[in-house]
Amino acid sequence: MESLWNLGINITLAVQSLGGGLLMPMKFLSFLGTEPFFFLVLPIFFWCVDPGLGARIGVNLLLSSSLNSMLKVLFRGPRPYWYSAKVTPYAGEVSFGVPSGHAQQSVAVWGSIALWYKRTWVTIACLLVIFLIGLSRVYLGVHFVHDVLLGWILGGILLWVVNRLWEPVATWAGRMTLWRQVAVAFAASMGIILLGALSTLTLRGWTLPPEWLENAARAFPNQVPGSAALGDVVTPAAVLFGLWSGLAWLNGRGGMDASGSTSQRVYRYLLGVAGVLIFYLGLRLVFPSGETAVGQVFRFIRYGLLGVWISAGAPWLFVRLGLARPMPGR
Repeated sequence: MESLWNLGINITLAVQSLGGGLLMPMKFLSFLGTEPFFFLVLPIFFWCVDPGLGARIGVNLLLSSSLNSMLKVLFRGPRPYWYSAKVTPYAGEVSFGVPSGHAQQSVAVWGSIALWYKRTWVTIACLLVIFLIGLSRVYLGVHFVHDVLLGWILGGILLWVVNRLWEPVATWAGRMTLWRQVAVAFAASMGIILLGALSTLTLRGWTLPPEWLENAARAFPNQVPGSAALGDVVTPAAVLFGLWSGLAWLNGRGGMDASGSTSQRVYRYLLGVAGVLIFYLGLRLVFPSGETAVGQVFRFIRYGLLGVWISAGAPWLFVRLGLARPMPGR
């Protein structure tokens, strides 16, 4: 692996040699692949464009995030600035580096949009965003090129699988009662969390090479590199459970038509995002946190409620307030 890492360092240094003037644009591009950004943008598609597109983006994103967290622990790859002091650390990360979560999740989100619209200009724009997000991670010194390439490949495979299975699974789930769908969603989320817990067990008895620790500490003294938190898997599993359960409940009550005037869509988004902030930030101040069993239970509840709010709570409220209508013919 050292030959691959050494080659990656040379590429990283070449990209960073483009100059410090790219720092702010690259940080912005990197932000386009973060969890906070997706939690602010995903509702736009659910509430203001098409709930079907929002559901596909959400499922792809959450499955990709779960898989990425597990693979990082299993591969245990370093960040470039951990491996070499020559790399300028424009950003800091405590998790392992391979595969790149930004790269993988950008394919999940922007790839879903490209597949939905099937228009040449949309596909080109989405591919450009995916490429630039990956490039930004190399420039910032937090990913090797092979981290990004593997993230793109895994994201593409998962996107293809979800797209192929979407209709058969939706038809199968549609034949179930609400409570059975909720039970299946809960079982699926628990399965994801179990796999995540098993992956973290592989770290027992394993320590980071001293030079990685030294380089990382030199760049960011207050960060502990090589950490693997079960919460990184609990979070997407909980949102997936809430998203699926909420959709099952809302579809049984007529769904929501995302069409409407521009002002209606703006009001929907502002009202809905206020709810997102309550669940995402507000409940974090109230609920117990941390990597304890109690903390994980309340993390699951908080993020599960967030998923329910996005897929069902907010749409139901929009219909009640006259900001949206049920789906035609429902």
